[in-house]
Amino acid sequence: MRTVQSTTPRRVWDELVAELPVGVLLQDDRGTVLAGNRLAAALLDVPPTTLPGYRLPAAWDESGARLPTCAELAAQVLRTGAALTIPVVLPHTRVWADIHPLSERGQVLVLLRPVQQDVPHSANLLDALTGLPGRALLLDRLDQALTRARTHGTLATLALVDVHQLAEVNRTHGFQRGDELLAVIGGRLREGLREDYTVARYGGDEFAVVAEHPNGNGEAVAARARELAGRAVRLGGTRIQPGVRVCWVTSDGDTPLHSVIAHVEERLRH
Repeated sequence: MRTVQSTTPRRVWDELVAELPVGVLLQDDRGTVLAGNRLAAALLDVPPTTLPGYRLPAAWDESGARLPTCAELAAQVLRTGAALTIPVVLPHTRVWADIHPLSERGQVLVLLRPVQQDVPHSANLLDALTGLPGRALLLDRLDQALTRARTHGTLATLALVDVHQLAEVNRTHGFQRGDELLAVIGGRLREGLREDYTVARYGGDEFAVVAEHPNGNGEAVAARARELAGRAVRLGGTRIQPGVRVCWVTSDGDTPLHSVIAHVEERLRH
């Protein structure tokens, strides 16, 4: 009887987890892989036998922003007790990573899915028009930035970019031109700002930028975003000059996330 009990957990892993149609990784609180199945190894492009002790390489999200390290992500979900879903761009593939805390064990369970096989996640987290992170993913990035600011003594800035003449563009040139305008502005913000900034679609005619910096008040971030978003755009032979307003808030991490958002939204309304 003791022999059966001792081998059952291993047999469950081999027979069930190993054949799941999703990559499965078990990581410790430092992000080191303790175990994984064959599909996870295939997605990571490593031999299955090398998974124990493996640490994921540097990765980026769909917008081009560098992601926190595995250790930082593991610490976040264990601290908050809440699962986290993020799009991950590795050197050779793109996957969705669902990170679940196993708080009592001090470990995290990571489920990996190829991006093209998981449209519902993409619809929820990425803006279909611009391809940028949507509001849900933005809020998670802002929360991470505030946590790092509080922990490391740095600063985090949230800037909102309001294309406040979009309604006029829609009336004058049609909704298709309005959508094209937003797509162009979103692309300019993503290409023109630093790779480690998060650029997101915040609302119908608003974009958001999350930036981390060692000092300052975020004015340079806002000025660069304003310059990029305010450039004239030529669509269908028509030159359109966007009207843009940018407001921002900079925090040392001690201000709650919802307060940071409320503050910058209040500035944008006045």
